[in-house]
Amino acid sequence: MLVIACADRAEARDPLEGLWQTEPDRKKLTSHIEIRSCAAKFCGTVKAAFDRQGREVRTRNIGRDLFWNLETLGGGRYGNGTVHVPLLNVMALASMTLAGDRLAVRACKAGVCQGQIWTRIR
Repeated sequence: MLVIACADRAEARDPLEGLWQTEPDRKKLTSHIEIRSCAAKFCGTVKAAFDRQGREVRTRNIGRDLFWNLETLGGGRYGNGTVHVPLLNVMALASMTLAGDRLAVRACKAGVCQGQIWTRIR
């Protein structure tokens, strides 16, 4: 008798993928960023923004890609991507380090770097 077992063929998601909440920016707004696979790399889109009381607000960045071309470097590290920093309206080099449900996000341009810690929502 021949028994054939079928495995679930759904691709395993990278732990980076999901919905993340940013730290408050200079305008005291937080955002929800959806990180997803874009071909063999990762990109992130602004899905929603919230004021300091937690009320959803409309901004021109909703629906826009925040970063793209982020590569897996191994060991929870991602880099070599591009990030758009909306408050400064500049493009910068993007890198991220994942540790559980925390994501250290870093943007660097001309030797000047800024970072935030994002928290996983789902």
